[in-house]
Amino acid sequence: MKPEALNVAITERPPLEWGSDAIAELLSRLDLPYIAMVPGSSYRGLHDSLVNYLGNTGPQMIVCLHEEHSVAIAQGYAKVTGRPMLVGLHSNVGLMHAAMAIYNAYCDRAPMVLIGATGPLDAAKRRPWIDWVHTSADQAAIVRHYVKWDDQPGSVEAALESLMRGNLLTRTEPSAPVYICLDSEIQECEVGAALEIPEPDRYPVATDPAPDTGTVDEILAMLASAERPLILLGRSGRTEEEWNRRVALVEALGVCCLTDMRMPAAFPTEHPSHPAKPGAGRLSQSGVELVRQSDLILSLNWTELSGTLASAFGDGPRPKVVTCKNLGALLNGWTKDHFALVSADLEVTAGADQMVSALLARVGENPPVERPDWPPTRPAARPGGRPEVEGDPILMSDLATAIREAAGSGKITYTTLPLGWSGEDALFSGPLDYLGRDGGGGVGSGPGIAVGAALALDGTGRVPVAVLGDGDYLMGSSALWTAAHYRLPLLVIVANNRSYFNDEGHQRQVAARRSRPVENRSVGQHLRDPDPDLATIARGHGLSAYGPVLDPGELQSVLSKAFDEVRAGGTVVVDVRVNPYGYGRA
Repeated sequence: MKPEALNVAITERPPLEWGSDAIAELLSRLDLPYIAMVPGSSYRGLHDSLVNYLGNTGPQMIVCLHEEHSVAIAQGYAKVTGRPMLVGLHSNVGLMHAAMAIYNAYCDRAPMVLIGATGPLDAAKRRPWIDWVHTSADQAAIVRHYVKWDDQPGSVEAALESLMRGNLLTRTEPSAPVYICLDSEIQECEVGAALEIPEPDRYPVATDPAPDTGTVDEILAMLASAERPLILLGRSGRTEEEWNRRVALVEALGVCCLTDMRMPAAFPTEHPSHPAKPGAGRLSQSGVELVRQSDLILSLNWTELSGTLASAFGDGPRPKVVTCKNLGALLNGWTKDHFALVSADLEVTAGADQMVSALLARVGENPPVERPDWPPTRPAARPGGRPEVEGDPILMSDLATAIREAAGSGKITYTTLPLGWSGEDALFSGPLDYLGRDGGGGVGSGPGIAVGAALALDGTGRVPVAVLGDGDYLMGSSALWTAAHYRLPLLVIVANNRSYFNDEGHQRQVAARRSRPVENRSVGQHLRDPDPDLATIARGHGLSAYGPVLDPGELQSVLSKAFDEVRAGGTVVVDVRVNPYGYGRA
């Protein structure tokens, strides 16, 4: 992806004259390569400096059609790289547009630096009407409950410090967005050449907390004495080195492990020590059996341990539990993403990967403990064969198989998968094979996250593949214009059941509980009459598109063509009409 060409070339940087020049200069030193944004007058000063002072490089502007997309793109970028992007949000209105996506990113623990703007705060300098309705007394109050930190500095010098602090805080575990609101007057004031710009090398990111040696030895002793120990691998590092250490630890300890499709890939799902199918927030049936058989559970940053244990044991006896997490810096009481309290035999505040490294370092070269019948035998794949269903003939499992066959030996990254994706088709062998769900359950984020992932993967040889529900696609499809504009290779497959089908399940449950007609579950849910033309929507944004694909016999050939286009540098959407049978099964 090349930077957007300037109409008037800048051969060298002009003198640093304005507050926004100083801010742009600092941003260029912070390893923040992109700023996703919808233009807005509240940061027109910064916009000018990014273009005419920096030359639209480091950071380069990524123009979006909605602020939700801007934040989702930064989230997708972070899912791949583990690093933050910048996001520009225009005044209070842009921040309100972005609020849902910020909440998703917060729940997903995604780092990003959100730069907002307001003002002028000095009422005497406001333009009639527009500057008044776009100025807030405490703008960050809109999102304060779901960002890690916020600030509204009152001078250029304070803005530089605020940006330095925000950059450090968002990169420190647990990561989450930070929000910094810049008064328009700060951006547009004149500054002297003697203004000192901080050097980031003098401000290192804080190291992640690691467990002490005594705690590590205690956990190793508990694992050694257990007959059926299980590690629940939750949110983990994205690098190959961290992945390999997790595999080495599991093999060295002779334990089982389990992963969750709400989180990015953390362990090879076909490994013998991963004997159960991953669930998707709730345990798969084989996952329930695995947890029930265990006599010691080591939870490493598992998202909702309380729900997992309740699913397996209810109110009955539970095995020993050791928890390792590092969330205290984010808990504020407004959002309940801390979940229920869990009684444990040992609780450790540490990063999950730091715990893995510490355990592995103490295990040494000792052979794994011999444990008869552990791990248990893997369950048979799809018992009973392919079901007979009414309606659309393509099942989600057919789509999963066709994607694998069309991809061939090439590496792909699933940027997201829909709720109906089975754990049997969660075949991940590396940390970038799958990037997890959106974090906060906000429908409409999938397209933007896919664009951000495609931005991060551009040039790596990996093909980003987003398998979206039709509701997610229809809410967020305009995000894909950004991928087309920047020529980002990306394959978007819409698993189209023409319904908000997850809620059909809820309506069925409620109706059955109340002895009412379950046949009415689809009222107010179906996306039909007329069917939205998903391919035409994509073409309207400058993308190549196929579909709807209705015949299972045509599916693989269409996907093969789409993969060829993406590998040639295109952004492609394929509308696949799927039957909702088995929706949500793990």
